[in-house]
Amino acid sequence: MRRALVIMTCALGLALTPAALFAQTPPSQPPPAQPPPAPPAPAQQPPAQEAPQLAFAAPAGMIFNQIKPDQAAAFEEVMGKLKEALTKSTDPVRKQQSAGWKVYKATEAMGANTLYVFLMDPAVPGADYNVFKVLQEGLGDATAREIFEKFRNAYAGPQNKINLTPVAAFGGAPMR
Repeated sequence: MRRALVIMTCALGLALTPAALFAQTPPSQPPPAQPPPAPPAPAQQPPAQEAPQLAFAAPAGMIFNQIKPDQAAAFEEVMGKLKEALTKSTDPVRKQQSAGWKVYKATEAMGANTLYVFLMDPAVPGADYNVFKVLQEGLGDATAREIFEKFRNAYAGPQNKINLTPVAAFGGAPMR
């Protein structure tokens, strides 16, 4: 919504600038006491690439997903589509994400819900782990919206994200 407002404001400003400039008739000679008028300000540049909606600030991360028990199959179906979208991607960042993104289902219930955990190890710095964006890039907007609706409806509560920093490695595993 905000992005659309900024774009519309910039477009309106660009469209009206020539009219405002040509509507004024400049004097034949500027008065000697006044400096020449300053050139009009340049148009604003479009905003740079959007900041990630769901990113990690540490070498690894987890997202806890509380899913309604009767929606577990739908959630797992969406995870299959997410894997497909990541696998199809030619974007090197998405390929890195795919290599470190794992989905686990807790054996124990979380209250009345089923707990799914996304483990990103390693997490790709600056990468967006927003499921809708990944689906949209890999499967197209219409398909992504349809799949994401199932994803959204499966949730019993909000996602909880944590950033993880390695402290110790056991069994000869190297620390990152």
